[in-house]
Amino acid sequence: MSVIVPAVLAETAELYKNQIEKVQDFAQRLHVDISDGEFAPAFTVSAQELWWPDGKQVDIHAMVQRPEEYVAQLVQLKPNMVIFHAEADGDIAGAMNTLKQQGIKAGIALLRPTVPEDVADLIKVADHVMIFTGDLGKYGGTASLMQLEKVRLVKRINSAAEIGWDGGVNTDNAYTLTQGGVSVLNSGGAIQKAIDPAEAYNALVREISKHGVL
Repeated sequence: MSVIVPAVLAETAELYKNQIEKVQDFAQRLHVDISDGEFAPAFTVSAQELWWPDGKQVDIHAMVQRPEEYVAQLVQLKPNMVIFHAEADGDIAGAMNTLKQQGIKAGIALLRPTVPEDVADLIKVADHVMIFTGDLGKYGGTASLMQLEKVRLVKRINSAAEIGWDGGVNTDNAYTLTQGGVSVLNSGGAIQKAIDPAEAYNALVREISKHGVL
């Protein structure tokens, strides 16, 4: 069963609060982006500024160059999952194992040029693999559907991994993504920038809940 997960990407604490409030009434699971201004060109709120309403299942997408420097503070937040990038520096596998030892799921994100086989060691220890086709640190990326081929390649390496997608999710492609094996569709701009975020979310839910064939 696939799920729609609203994304939160904010440069200031005020914008972060506004975006959380937009989606908290209808979404149980949230995707929160943080960026260090190095791995991704944009700065977002820091890990110390993160918060969310009680009872929410939160995945933190950490667009950071050195994951090891962030593990301790992210563990303290007790999220559902933390997703680091396979292209980051340092002992990424060690950072992921520390998360798992603390009862937090460990995810790995793959940028468009990254070939799954080249980071197989990370995929093998990941609870979640996120196919990233957006623009780092920005809303409104493009869902490059050619990247769906990675789902099959990832599953060959780790059949148990949950598959996520980040980048350009909208009502035109959500059903195709689910049929391609994506179970977590993170949607930022399509929900946050909508006139009615709740209806935008519900439209995406209806789209992935369709029955039939492509």
